[in-house]
Amino acid sequence: MKILARLIPHPLLTALLTVVWLLLVNRWSLNSLLFGFFLGLVIPVVTAPFWPDRPTLRGPLKIAEYLAIALWDICVANVIVARLILFKRAQDLEPHFIAIPLDLRHPEAITALAATITLTPGTVSADLSADGHYLLVHCLHAPDPDSVVEEIKDRYERRLKEIFE
Repeated sequence: MKILARLIPHPLLTALLTVVWLLLVNRWSLNSLLFGFFLGLVIPVVTAPFWPDRPTLRGPLKIAEYLAIALWDICVANVIVARLILFKRAQDLEPHFIAIPLDLRHPEAITALAATITLTPGTVSADLSADGHYLLVHCLHAPDPDSVVEEIKDRYERRLKEIFE
């Protein structure tokens, strides 16, 4: 088992790199699959020394739930932002920079949270405090900034905490 762990230090990354390679070449052949799998094996092995404190992810179902919620929120936010841009006057928008207090401590979890916020239309992760306890988020339209903080903490941070910690 230890040999397999050294050969494939990041199994999910290996699978992801293989799929990304197949998407990049835009061809489903055995050669493309084998080369993508080869890259999926080599890249994690070469980069393993740069990941000394790799977090362990808990619960594949929790990860799937998080991804489903994030994808749903991205789709809904697309419609909301389109409606704001098309039907609301610019002077009626209430943009805000909001400091989100973080309970997360793993850098990978904070990165996942910041990426999710940035991928959701209408919000952008702008900065992380030096101590890593606050994430600065810009919202296109946030009439109630406190509700934005509650929503991010409840929908995303709580789930990421369950996955990473």
